[in-house]
Amino acid sequence: MIIPVATEHGRATDNLFWITMGVIGFVFVITQVLLFWYSYKYQHSDSRKAYYYPHNNKLEVIWTMIPAIVMALLVFQGWKTWAQITSAAPADSEIIEVVGKQFNWMVRYPGKDGKLGVVKHTLINSVNEFGMDFNDKNSMDDFTPMEIHVPVGRPVLFKIRARDVLHSVYVPHFRLKMDAVPGMATKFWFVADKTTLQMQEETGNPNFKYELACAEICGRGHFAMRMMVVVEEEAEYQKWLANQKAFAETNPDEVTAAKANKMAITALPSELEQPAAASEEL
Repeated sequence: MIIPVATEHGRATDNLFWITMGVIGFVFVITQVLLFWYSYKYQHSDSRKAYYYPHNNKLEVIWTMIPAIVMALLVFQGWKTWAQITSAAPADSEIIEVVGKQFNWMVRYPGKDGKLGVVKHTLINSVNEFGMDFNDKNSMDDFTPMEIHVPVGRPVLFKIRARDVLHSVYVPHFRLKMDAVPGMATKFWFVADKTTLQMQEETGNPNFKYELACAEICGRGHFAMRMMVVVEEEAEYQKWLANQKAFAETNPDEVTAAKANKMAITALPSELEQPAAASEEL
């Protein structure tokens, strides 16, 4: 079954795949037919003497250059397509942070400021699973929904990382796959060109939903790493954004704790200096 494609770069990837398969398939058929034909035609016969044909420079050049040229063209086209896919995301891209951990995905959107706040691994707990630092004003309007929403026809940038082991972000209908690596940020940008509703009509499945899965075996709960992706029209997307509440708003205790932690750290050096000052007075 061929999975329908729903992104602009996905069509280029599919075209490259089918061109490569066409070339390989053509060569495979020709070589296999010749292999079996010559095996049959020139099978051993007592009435025929084998012809000794040790070398032919012209033939060597032909069957070396033709495959080399074809392979070079395929490699160049593949490099060109990959360079486009991995190029810098447009400045107006919607930014979404995708974090993998055993065994679920987490996503974080920037608020109206369009900037994701700072995260620190030391701040991670059972509530603040991203480790958002609320001493950074950019964190105050970040929100963490349970599913991904993206606008159709506009560039979207996934900022990807992992919290524990190697994971891999995989959205088959988007032809999107990028590893989530602990300690290293990766990224992937795309433009979805079919809404969820359009794909439901195309597939004839009213329950169809895009799915983000993990394509890297990451432990016994690997199979459960799924998150729904909704592609919608701009108006619907903006309405969804307007209904989201910032993490700081719904978890004020985390904000208070972060600010208290900063005050404690700030106060620590002065407390350490007091004994030194006292000794100087003595």
